[in-house]
Formats: sequence, C-alpha cells, structure tokens
Amino acid sequence: MPHFIVECTDNLREQADFPALFEQVHTYMADTGIFPIGGIRSRVHWLDTWRMADAAADYAFVHITLKIGTGRDEATRKVVGDHLFEMIKQHFAGLMAERYLALSFEIDELHPVLNYKHNNVHARFK
Repeated sequence: MPHFIVECTDNLREQADFPALFEQVHTYMADTGIFPIGGIRSRVHWLDTWRMADAAADYAFVHITLKIGTGRDEATRKVVGDHLFEMIKQHFAGLMAERYLALSFEIDELHPVLNYKHNNVHARFK
C-alpha cells in the first residue's frame, strides 16, 4: 500500500495523461517517507458505460481512491489528501476549463486485521 486507483469515463482517454499524473503521485508519496516505495501502485479503470447528470452534454468524471494501510493519524492522512487533491485538480485544470468534468477523491484506510498482502517487492528497496 498505498494504491492510487482511478475510475475514469472513457471519453477522457486521449486527454487524461495518467502516466504523468502517476509519476507526480509516486514521487510525492515516496518523498513523504510515510509510505513504503515498494507498495506504491497506480492504475486506471476506464469506464465505457456510464450516465452522468441529465446526459445532455459530453460529461466526464474522474473518481480516485487512495487505499492505504492502517496506522496513520488523521492529521497525516489529511495533509496527504489535501496535497494529492490539489495535484489532481492542477493536472485536470486544462480539461476542466474546456468541458464538463467532475473530479472526486477519497482516502480509504484498510481494515487493520482483514487486509492480506504478500509480495517480494519491498525487499528490493531495503
């Protein structure tokens, strides 16, 4: 953990430039020292079927969830969330100026016991 998971309407596929956003997100999260670099992952799920508002315009949305392991206090989570949401808003500012676009972001703290992981990536960064 953390996992930066994007749900995005397919009508943004050509303009969204998620590789650039993911690079900024990974750099920030690694630089905080709060998250182990071996656990940082980002992905986008493109939505080819959706309806938004009255469906009368070419609406689009991006919903992002940051899933993190338990144990960080609320103040720390808020600092990270505020920074990431500003980063997200800046990334999409140009598109927001050109079209109807809804951005949303949430942090989801995983259950302290019912959260299972197994990988060997962390060992590479020790």
